[in-house]
Amino acid sequence: MKLKHLSQSVMLMGVAVGAFSSTALASGYHFGSQSVSAQGTAFANGAEAADASTIFYNPAGMSRLTGDNFSGGLTLVVPDSSYTDKGSKTNESASTGGGSTSGYAPDYVVAPSFYATHQINDKWTAGLGVFVPFGAELNYGQTWAGRYSLESIKLETLNFNPSVSYKLDDHHAFGFGVSAQYMKAYLSKAVDLSVVGGSDGQASLSADGWGFGFNLGYMYQLDDATRFGVAYRSNIRQKLDGQAYWDLRGAGSFVSIIQNNFHHVNSDGTVTVDTPESISVNGFHKLNDKVDLMTDLTWTRHSRMDQIDIKFSQPGEGDLVIKQGWRDTFKLSLGANYHYSDNLLLRTGVAWDQSPVKNADETHPALPDSDRYWLSFGANYKLSKQSSIDFAYSYVFFKNANINYTDGCSPTSTTCTGNGETTTGSYKTNLQFLGLQYNYSF
Repeated sequence: MKLKHLSQSVMLMGVAVGAFSSTALASGYHFGSQSVSAQGTAFANGAEAADASTIFYNPAGMSRLTGDNFSGGLTLVVPDSSYTDKGSKTNESASTGGGSTSGYAPDYVVAPSFYATHQINDKWTAGLGVFVPFGAELNYGQTWAGRYSLESIKLETLNFNPSVSYKLDDHHAFGFGVSAQYMKAYLSKAVDLSVVGGSDGQASLSADGWGFGFNLGYMYQLDDATRFGVAYRSNIRQKLDGQAYWDLRGAGSFVSIIQNNFHHVNSDGTVTVDTPESISVNGFHKLNDKVDLMTDLTWTRHSRMDQIDIKFSQPGEGDLVIKQGWRDTFKLSLGANYHYSDNLLLRTGVAWDQSPVKNADETHPALPDSDRYWLSFGANYKLSKQSSIDFAYSYVFFKNANINYTDGCSPTSTTCTGNGETTTGSYKTNLQFLGLQYNYSF
């Protein structure tokens, strides 16, 4: 079975916004930043609706934009992460070797975002957003201590989000959008062949697919200085279809015995992924002519991600299960604008972003996640009455993440697929975000 390919029209849109690739940067597999102007306030500005990127954070905010508006941005992310091993073991309780490691995260990641709105009349506004909502990219190599859990992972997404808003009156506005989301995933891990006295083998899965969802928004204008917003983004269920590959050359002359008993042969593979829904409540208040205050509280239903089951078409090949057992999470952001002059607006913000991973036993090398804290600075500079540029810088502090993950499936099982390993250690991670966004109104 060959992997499905993007249609020509989708490829053209992908070229228009640039290549999409990301690493797990925010809570869960969320990329983290969908707008450079929002990044400057640590994503506290959901009720500000300053530019077309309001499509992502609250589509009702489009009702505040007049004429036609465009915002296109690039976010550069520089990760720094290291792993210290603390006694990872095979299913037979032998040391896996390999020790500590670093350099498994990419040197940098660049992700685009694109938003455009068109005011149809005094009541209706339409828009389109194209952005990267989720992602992961880690490559540990074939010799690290946790290779039986994971060698490499790459998750890429691209979301197309046409939206409309309706302004009921001077106080109430509503928004609605639909999402068509393309997802592509690759995963590889070592295969423990010590049961036949062999060296490691490798197993990998490549798969892709489309999913569909929607988002809603409401904005209430209390007075000229104060407004509030509520936004909902639905979950998207995606069934990814692809191909599973097995490299068992490390078993030498025992390859046929392994395949006859454990069915490790190339076959079709599928995995179903539920991306989580979220609800955001936010506020904006113009304190005076110089200062704006903002806040956002977002709840995300990460508990949908209980476990990932990779299924194989080969009869007798049991599922490969990655258990996660995630919890629902909150993110709290506080931000401010300072109107330095008619042309220059300064931004800042802080945020606490809760991790969905509950404990070390449910931390997997695919997402060595932990609570993190954002410190952001940004600026908007007007080039003309119609155009402006946004800049943003964020530093993200992660709490150290401990891992003690055990695969519940032994290498000799015929009802499931796994290595039975235990990966034990700790991660130390921080991130830097640099964003540049161009805005144009006409």
